Amino acid sequence: MAGFMITAASSGSGKTMITCGILELFKRKGLNPLACKCGPDYIDGLFHKQVLELEGMNLDSYFEAPEELRDKYSRLSKGHLPVVEGVMGYFDGLGGSTTRASSWEVAHILDLPAVLVVDARGASVSLAALIKGFLEFERSMGSQIKAVIFNRMSPMLYPRIRELVERETGIRAAGFVPELDFLKVGSRHLGLVLPEEIAGLREQMNRLGKCLEETIDWEFLAELGAEKEERDALEEENTEASCTAAFSFRLGIAMDEAFCFYYQDNLRLLERLGGELVYFSPIHDRSLPEQLDGLILGGGYPELYCEALSLNESMREAVKKAAEGGLPVLGECGGYLYLLEELEAEDGRIWPMTGVLKGKGYKKGKNSRFGYIGVEAEKDSLYLKPGEQIRGHEFHYWDCEVLEEEWVMRAKKPVGNRSWPCIRIKNQVMAGFPHLFYPSCPAFAVRFAKACVRYKRKRDEAEE
Repeated sequence: MAGFMITAASSGSGKTMITCGILELFKRKGLNPLACKCGPDYIDGLFHKQVLELEGMNLDSYFEAPEELRDKYSRLSKGHLPVVEGVMGYFDGLGGSTTRASSWEVAHILDLPAVLVVDARGASVSLAALIKGFLEFERSMGSQIKAVIFNRMSPMLYPRIRELVERETGIRAAGFVPELDFLKVGSRHLGLVLPEEIAGLREQMNRLGKCLEETIDWEFLAELGAEKEERDALEEENTEASCTAAFSFRLGIAMDEAFCFYYQDNLRLLERLGGELVYFSPIHDRSLPEQLDGLILGGGYPELYCEALSLNESMREAVKKAAEGGLPVLGECGGYLYLLEELEAEDGRIWPMTGVLKGKGYKKGKNSRFGYIGVEAEKDSLYLKPGEQIRGHEFHYWDCEVLEEEWVMRAKKPVGNRSWPCIRIKNQVMAGFPHLFYPSCPAFAVRFAKACVRYKRKRDEAEE
């Protein structure tokens, strides 16, 4: 398959900015790049979107089986030169002790060449030892690393280190990135800050692309990522979902500064099921879009926009009225916090929210839950039947105290025995902290779509 992966020894090595710079450069060169991100992260994909002005895709070997991952990648990358950004360190996977769901596993499944980004600050000859260790560790599992890029390296040092590394490791040095003072990208508790919060980001990306044109061997990278073989077009992967596509329903999707974390795979699946996606802003719009048959409030940073969300009383009232009237609603993490009675802002002030569900969202001061989970229904729960499981992940610093009997599902870690109750249901509302990957349990999406269709029929009958 076409494409290559940008990976690194650890988080913080510069993968995201180097990936963005390569995407910008490839776009300028007319190579029709496609942005991809390993793992469940949303924010890096938003940076890719800011550069390309196109949607990318997540590649996740925990959420999807190998054949599903290969089929999706082959179908969506056709005609593009994909640049895949890895997650964490190259070999870091589930439980902190396996390579399962790691960048290496994704590269191995898709047979992608990997380009290792090495942070060169404060090192020289030791870089060759680090690279040699990665190559040796990978050799017994199937070698994907084909090149290395040095980040934060002096232009004067690079020629000597390139010669040393290529001689000692046999790996290709594909360039370097010097220290760049103009890059001003900060971070917060869920990772990088959002692209729209960074002044002059577009100009920063332009300058980064121009820099990389001079310091990396982009022609080699383009050749490395060239299509290995032509593949036949693949059928859509989910027949159960396809068979319901004759339905049609209008689905509201909250999308603004506070709510912007969505898997494109989820949205595409809902569209295949007949959903017309209608985007709106709980911050800026005064009311919900007309004639909605369902509503999704995704993740994001509502805690940063408590005042704006709270002062928009007409929107809060509209959401509560719709939910109490039986509108099917999914709330994930940030969306769940918005559905509560109150939410604590970062500065400690408490603000009224929609009040669809009882409780107050409060700052816990540390990451409450982190990483991949399987969410299993313990009771009949609208969109999941008892014993069924859908995959997802949790990553949040806010929490909410809930009575034990209100929980209807249990989150279970894929490695080890840890589990905890999650997900609440009221009327047709299902909400909680887990971010769910709908294609991992297509029946979940089908049932939600059918609930939207039923709501539409009742609404139409009432209007006649």
